[in-house]
Amino acid sequence: MNLTSPADTLVCDTAKIALWRSDPAYDYNRELITPELNLFEWISKQFGELLRKIFGSRFAEEYSGFILICIAIILLLLIIWFVYKKRPELFMRSPKNALPYTAGEDTIYGVDFPGGIAEALSRQDYREAVRLLYLQTLKQLSDAERIDWQLYKTPTQYLNEVRLPAFRQLTNHFLRVRYGNFEATEELFRTMRTLQEEIGKGGIS
Repeated sequence: MNLTSPADTLVCDTAKIALWRSDPAYDYNRELITPELNLFEWISKQFGELLRKIFGSRFAEEYSGFILICIAIILLLLIIWFVYKKRPELFMRSPKNALPYTAGEDTIYGVDFPGGIAEALSRQDYREAVRLLYLQTLKQLSDAERIDWQLYKTPTQYLNEVRLPAFRQLTNHFLRVRYGNFEATEELFRTMRTLQEEIGKGGIS
C-alpha cells in the first residue's frame, strides 16, 4: 500500500495580510515605538490648552501661535538686556588693531591718582590717563558713600547707583576707550576732567 502525504491546504493570502497591515487596529508595533519628543510642539500644545481654558477654542486656534512667538521674542530681548547690564563691554566694537594698553588691576585703593595721571600725561599716554581719571572718580564717589565699590562690579552697575548725566557721559567715554576701538586724546581727557568736576559739584568731595 502506497502512503502519500496529504496535500498542503494552507495558502498564504498576501492580499489579506497587506489589508490587515494597513488597518491601524492591527498595528501592534506602534505601542513599541517611542515617539520623538518635540519640546516646541509640547509647549505649543500646553499653551494652546491654557488659552482654550481662558479665552475659548476659537481664540486659541487663531492666536496661540502668534502669542507664543511674541513671548519667545520678549524672552530673547530680556536675555539680551540682562547680558548687556552684566557685561556691557560685549556690545562694544571689537578692535581690529588694538592699541597697546596694559589694564592692570582696576582697584581704587592704594593708588596715587594725581601722580599717576600727571605721569601718564607727561608721556602723552592718554589711554592710561583716562583709566586713572575714571577710577579716581569712583574713589571719590565711594568715599562720599555714593556708590558701594566692589572690584567685580561693572561700570553699568555704578550708573544705577549714581544717576547723574555727567557720570553717565564720563562712563560712556571710559567704556569706549577701554573696550571699544576709540582713541584716547588730550581733548577727550580734558572733556572727562570737566565732567569729573561737574560730578564733584553734584555731591562728592
